[in-house]
Amino acid sequence: MTVKLGVPSKGRLMEKTFDWFGARGVNLSRAGGEREYAGAVEGVEGVELVLLSAGEIPRELAAGRIHLGVTGTDLVREKLAAWDTRVQEVAAMGFGQADLIIAVPNHWVDVDTLDDLDAAAAAFRRTHGFRLRIATKYHRLIREFLKENGVADYQLVDSQGATEGTVKNETAEAVADITSTGETLRANHLKILSDGLVHKSQATLLKALNAPWTTEDRAAYAALVEKLGVAD
Repeated sequence: MTVKLGVPSKGRLMEKTFDWFGARGVNLSRAGGEREYAGAVEGVEGVELVLLSAGEIPRELAAGRIHLGVTGTDLVREKLAAWDTRVQEVAAMGFGQADLIIAVPNHWVDVDTLDDLDAAAAAFRRTHGFRLRIATKYHRLIREFLKENGVADYQLVDSQGATEGTVKNETAEAVADITSTGETLRANHLKILSDGLVHKSQATLLKALNAPWTTEDRAAYAALVEKLGVAD
């Protein structure tokens, strides 16, 4: 057996992951061309590189098909119920930072907090006869967050891209999305609620708790974390 390490298969997340490991003496490389989804690991024995989409990595970790994975904590918490019983955070990697937030139109001058949003949602339903719509792809995280904060009378509408444009396009009244600079929100005349930070995400090295860990796997993992300089 070998320890399977899943990392994002393309883009800046892949490049930054390769850089992070390389700076710690573990060199990751893609085998063959851009369409190859296998790779090589140099600098530590018994570790195999598997290239996956960032969104697949939480599922593969939870299923135990990979032992380790690199992805955003937002995806882990969104895709895995009781995530902390299925994966362990080994190391925050210091890149891929983004905030999952709730934002409303700038012209909602009386809506600055979640309590204000709850009141606005109740008023919206009385006026329009249907619930206020919040566009997001983070259904689990947003539903849990709003429940914890007592916000009712809303509905989540699925948005897998250009979420900030849904208010302008009148398919939603508010949005819950990832932002790093806030520029896209401002360009679409949206403001973040003062207490609307749902989760601060970043790329993280994660360990599958339910993967089949042989004695050899555990030895390879111990050598890897020692080389990386992180604590288990």
